[in-house]
Amino acid sequence: MAGPAAVIVAGAVTIWLAVSTSDGLVADDYYKRGLAINQELRRDQVVVERGITAAVERRDGVLRVRLEARAALPEAIFARLVHPTRAGQDQRLRLPRVAPGVYETGMSALSAGRWRLVLEDPAGEWRITPTLTLPLAKGEGKGVGTLPLVKGENTRGGTLPLVKGEDKGGGKEGL
Repeated sequence: MAGPAAVIVAGAVTIWLAVSTSDGLVADDYYKRGLAINQELRRDQVVVERGITAAVERRDGVLRVRLEARAALPEAIFARLVHPTRAGQDQRLRLPRVAPGVYETGMSALSAGRWRLVLEDPAGEWRITPTLTLPLAKGEGKGVGTLPLVKGENTRGGTLPLVKGEDKGGGKEGL
């Protein structure tokens, strides 16, 4: 008799979960996003044309981005950290310029898993979009992660490894 009761309880819990949580995988405007793909691809091409390169690191709760380019760089950039299945964990950060080509801001810790990092200028003319896998690989950067991006490289769709850095953070936090 316990078997059928367990099935009924499991079914009720499943229905409750389906109704009470949102489906982060489906965008409401998926059709419009599909039509805008050429504009998004153009933003990726501008990175190559302007020779924009970036190195990203997180140390002691600070996200630091170093940019180099043949063109002038903006006063601030935006970084979006996008989780592929949990939209509620996504973060959008404004990084003001603190030195020539260097942008910084405070940042909370991220959960383990794959993250898409989108670096973009405020005008929306260009973007850089690598994929990060957290936590860092064994032996890499206790509290430090650096992600170098190669000049002119198309970063869409590939996972770029985090490179070992100095341990100045003293803890085991991911990027």
